[in-house]
Amino acid sequence: MRLAILSDTHVPGRADGIPSWVEARVREADLVIHAGDFDSPDTLARLRDLSARFVGVRGNVDPPTIDLPFVDIAEVGGLTFVVTHGTGTRTGYESRVADAVRDAASDGAVGVAGHIHEVVDETVDGVRVLNPGTATAANPGDDATMMVGTVADGSLSVEVVRDD
Repeated sequence: MRLAILSDTHVPGRADGIPSWVEARVREADLVIHAGDFDSPDTLARLRDLSARFVGVRGNVDPPTIDLPFVDIAEVGGLTFVVTHGTGTRTGYESRVADAVRDAASDGAVGVAGHIHEVVDETVDGVRVLNPGTATAANPGDDATMMVGTVADGSLSVEVVRDD
């Protein structure tokens, strides 16, 4: 199963639109995971329209009209993904996300979060924490990034994709 993992699109607040290279990978995915900060309901609607299956959460700058939970869970190919935005300071970020994963799911779950606009792929106290960065290079991000992943036989491989 192919995954497109993204976050912090911030359209139209900090970017004019979703980049075409991101849209292409969203279209190719069996599941799209977005860890919040869409910025507008139109951005959420666009990503849903492009997605075969979509799971997303509300970020700290998303308006109340973004009708998504703050934490969501997706089961994919024998893996559990806990999606949260990861709101808070940079200090302790990975541990905070790992704690949210443990609170929401059983052992072995993978955490997907955003907020800090940095790529993260670390294991913290047995929890794999992923952050795809910002798909639009929204400030304070240095470049536009997302992750593509493959789930096979209960394992996950991910690759960071940067602006073409």
